[in-house]
Amino acid sequence: MTEQDGQDAGVADEVVHEFGALLGAASVLERIAGRELERRCGIRHAVFEVLLRLSHDGPRSMGGLAGELILTSGGMTRIIDRMEEAGLVRREPAPGDRRRQLVELTQAGRAKLDEALRVHAETLREHFAGPLTARQRRVLVDALRTLRASAREELGDLH
Repeated sequence: MTEQDGQDAGVADEVVHEFGALLGAASVLERIAGRELERRCGIRHAVFEVLLRLSHDGPRSMGGLAGELILTSGGMTRIIDRMEEAGLVRREPAPGDRRRQLVELTQAGRAKLDEALRVHAETLREHFAGPLTARQRRVLVDALRTLRASAREELGDLH
């Protein structure tokens, strides 16, 4: 092994550890956020994501939601079934295509989202923003935006 090979291996090992630190931090922060949503609001993180999407984009197709949340159609159906039973959403046949179902928020869904957003913001202030200075957060967010833009450029239409 040459000296250059040893240097390349050291750099590769460092990059792998750095990426692991990023994924590890994101994973535990997501678990904390999910735990708090369940404990304090009685909803799972996936339900929160559906509520958020519906609040921004209005009624959506089940397939569109499943694609955005990277769920199977069966998994999406189970989530929507539970949300409908809880009164958070309602399903309507899509205009012009009764085979497709559109999902929309109910008043109870909007109220649950408002509650969950308050809890989520409190959790993130404590566990994401709290340990970092304002400058550290700005640097981190700028770096993450750069990574996201670069990755999206690489993926192109594959998303």
